[in-house]
Amino acid sequence: MTSRPFAATGPTPHTTSYYAASANPSPERPPLKGSHSVDICIVGAGYSGLSTGLHLAEKGYKVAIIEGARVGWGASGRNGGQVVNGLNASLQTIRKRYGADTASFVAGLVQEGGEIIRERVKTYDISCDLKPGNIFTAYTDAHMRELEERLQLWASYGIRNQEMLDRQQLRAHVNSDVYAGGVIDHSGGHMHPLNLALGEAAAFENLGGTIYENSPVIHVDTQLAAPLVETRDGTMTCKTLVLCGNAYLGGVVPQLATRVMPVSTQIMATEPLGEERAQSLMPSDACVEDVRYILDYYRLSADKRLLFGGGVVYSGTDPSDIEGRLRPNMVKVFPQLKGVRIDYAWSGNFALSFSRVPQMGRIGNNTYFAHGYSGHGVTGSHTFGRILSEAIDGDRTRFDVFEKVPWFPFPGGRMLRVPYSMAGAWWYALRDRLGI
Repeated sequence: MTSRPFAATGPTPHTTSYYAASANPSPERPPLKGSHSVDICIVGAGYSGLSTGLHLAEKGYKVAIIEGARVGWGASGRNGGQVVNGLNASLQTIRKRYGADTASFVAGLVQEGGEIIRERVKTYDISCDLKPGNIFTAYTDAHMRELEERLQLWASYGIRNQEMLDRQQLRAHVNSDVYAGGVIDHSGGHMHPLNLALGEAAAFENLGGTIYENSPVIHVDTQLAAPLVETRDGTMTCKTLVLCGNAYLGGVVPQLATRVMPVSTQIMATEPLGEERAQSLMPSDACVEDVRYILDYYRLSADKRLLFGGGVVYSGTDPSDIEGRLRPNMVKVFPQLKGVRIDYAWSGNFALSFSRVPQMGRIGNNTYFAHGYSGHGVTGSHTFGRILSEAIDGDRTRFDVFEKVPWFPFPGGRMLRVPYSMAGAWWYALRDRLGI
């Protein structure tokens, strides 16, 4: 019960990412010390916790968020910054696995996270370089057929803001020879993820919320009538507890530790390319991800760097040479960037669920949780934060649907989940290489 995802002594700074280096100014908040009580306590100041807290603060609740490091320290401040609609598991998969009703329900909210982000940025004047446009690229004709089927299925649910791009049409967005075509989602987009988190935190505090930083949770008691959260130097009791630690919660809550697996992904940022060179690579300034199982994703930053990410490391460890892993993939897409300087390279964890479907539920009567976005957490976490706030406020309609979606443990439990997932990734990567 005392597992810690990071050191509990002294301040924990942000990772040495481009996002941290270009972050908007934000205060360093004090750690939790002494005994406190609040209506609602949230563990984790990433997107899930901030979204939940901000929605509840808007409803007038007294809310405190306890963060082990800094606001946005985990995946929320390190990710690719892409506003991608949908879950990791496709609507086709959800319909096949859980039935038409569940697929219809999910289709009704796959764009909600992006809408929430745009509303937050506008309402609270958050400076995070938010831009429109998200493109899925295909390497093969089989990938193109997959995208066409996806577009048609989404259109059958009334989602019609996407369009197919053939090889030549894609050139207006991505100046690369490697792709067969793609799909553009005009309702997607990209932004500076850490600045979005910092802006949401400021909005939450302006509404009366409290955030404690550098306060790793070492014990949680969910069996009490008033749940208890314990850190190294303080305790918090509450009427309702919300657990949003996701990949960084560690083993503090054993009931959740077996449900997901931490997986790391890597990103690097080039030197500033200049306006002309950057536009020659990505003329429309949309963000891109390909449709392979182990995919590349990339976009331009506000100062015209190429942010290029990809790769996975199961168990959530950091590779020793991030640039060495990513540079060959970047040069494959953009040979024009051979020899370009890399100014930043970093890694971060996301929580993978076996089904690739996010999980939401309760432990006892007064403890809620949400996790397992499986690499699609930017939009999903904002949607789930709203749904959690609805449930806590008395409307469990949407929460109940997700709580009832079955979850599946990794075969072999925690001991075998890494080799099992590595084997699966190898198989799908082979299929990608063979074009099947």
